[in-house]
Amino acid sequence: MSTKGKVKGIIANLVIVGADGPVSQNEICYIHYRNIQLMAEVIKVVGNDAYVQVFESTRELKIGDDVSFTGRMLEVTLGPGILSKNYDGLQNDLNKMEGVFLKRGEYTNPLDEEKLWKFKPLAKPGDNVIAGDWLGQVDENDMPHKIMVPFSFGGTYHVKKISGEGKYKIADTVAILVDKEGKDIPVNMIQKWPVKIPITAFKEKPRPFKLLETGVRIIDTLDPIVEGGTGFIPGPFGCGKTVLQHAISKQAEADIVIVAACGERANEVVELFTEFPELEDVRTGKKLMERTTIIANTSNMPVAAREASVYTAMTLGEYYRSMGLRILMLADSTSRWAQALREMSNRLEELPGPDAFPMDLPAVISNFYSRAGYTILNNGETGSITFIGTVSPAGGNLKEPVTESTKKAARCFYALSQQRSDSKRYPAVDPIDSYSKYLEYPEFEEYIEKTISEKWIEQVNKTKTYLQRGKETYEQINILGDDGVPIDYHVTFWKSEVIDFVILQQDAFDKVDQSTPIERQEYMLESILELCESDFKFESFTEVDLYFKRIINQYKQMNYSEFKSEKFNNFENELNQIIQERIIVT
Repeated sequence: MSTKGKVKGIIANLVIVGADGPVSQNEICYIHYRNIQLMAEVIKVVGNDAYVQVFESTRELKIGDDVSFTGRMLEVTLGPGILSKNYDGLQNDLNKMEGVFLKRGEYTNPLDEEKLWKFKPLAKPGDNVIAGDWLGQVDENDMPHKIMVPFSFGGTYHVKKISGEGKYKIADTVAILVDKEGKDIPVNMIQKWPVKIPITAFKEKPRPFKLLETGVRIIDTLDPIVEGGTGFIPGPFGCGKTVLQHAISKQAEADIVIVAACGERANEVVELFTEFPELEDVRTGKKLMERTTIIANTSNMPVAAREASVYTAMTLGEYYRSMGLRILMLADSTSRWAQALREMSNRLEELPGPDAFPMDLPAVISNFYSRAGYTILNNGETGSITFIGTVSPAGGNLKEPVTESTKKAARCFYALSQQRSDSKRYPAVDPIDSYSKYLEYPEFEEYIEKTISEKWIEQVNKTKTYLQRGKETYEQINILGDDGVPIDYHVTFWKSEVIDFVILQQDAFDKVDQSTPIERQEYMLESILELCESDFKFESFTEVDLYFKRIINQYKQMNYSEFKSEKFNNFENELNQIIQERIIVT
């Protein structure tokens, strides 16, 4: 018999329920309000009292309202039909909901139970399988969607029967497995899985080693992220976090993109819904939305739903990773998620940490980021989740708790600069403050030497040194004036400007410059470093300024030209002629 309860107290979205039986942590319950039911999750149990966070508005709830516990945790429904969908944090299909505003207690089926899917068997009768093994496959928007042994199955099973090729609904039985006791277990295309328990249908989780090409030069060249890696983008409002995420999602080497709009303002989420379906997939020529799923949770929705949205998105990513696919997951913004944790912690009257965030905030963030990764599946295939979150620190303060806690978990740090944004230098990633810890991994260094160049990491370090020197000389010039410093200072500064304008800055709206393959990045970086290591002769700082502006213009024209095309080669020849005008030959 299921546990029942009565509402004993209401503190905004936190409701205290007196239970008449056993209740589990993270269990889902429904509060009966008039003719609807409001979903809630148990977050704390004290004696017979269950503290639940309600995913809906608690307006007009009252003491004594009935509560029913389900005995199940907060979970998602997994199966064909997830791609191209717009879900809320509880995986309700937003396109199925009626009206302009979401109604309380309205929950929809995330999958289409009437659609027919063309099924192709991968296993055969007599096979022995375990959780996560592939039984069959359907095509979902031209993506191979594997039908797997349910993740909840423990031990080894025997395939008794597998359906032949044909069209089936997701609830139709496509396989019959036999457990160790000889019991027949029918399997269809639907699975359910708790969002706060990672899906681990793989043998091991080795260290990442493969570069994830994003096409964004400032990331791939200076601070690369690996396939299955983690990174985050902190920065003040208006510095281009969303545009940078769009660029990465459109160009990165990923099979599937999952976007969690976590607590953003409603107008930004609407822009996501309208702009994302219009983005062209440079890999397939189709719309990017065909291999994308959006989890939307706006700032005016109850704070409890913000926490659910990030876990729902990550679980969907783990599901597709188990199919041997490369997943790119983006969360915008994890600051809103942390604020939801803070609100619930305060309502529970827990001991506050810095800025009133929970004391265990670093552990919660680290635990979540650890669910990304590169995995080897049971059959030897590989899958990955690359996770990049954004952080919106109040006032652009990168020393606040959420940023500091995320720094401990994420391996890549892409700090957006207000100064670079104001001067229209996009992407506004600060090349000095940002870093990638993957450059320190011996496995990654070995991979780079084999796939790009033996001197690539050395060149990257040289580039960062030139940028640091340029920043220092700029500060001297700014203080002492143009004629108050030696001409060499101007040369050093302008060499760093060449790197900035040609490598760091990128036009996301130009068909050629929006995405730069690593081969082209290597070619251009080698050319620029050769320029930076050369000596030039000038009589005045004015000559320095005019000369390097001409060089920057030629490089920019090369960036807008197809790599090694006739147009590209002509601009490069003109560039070499300009360089020869002032270079000192030794």
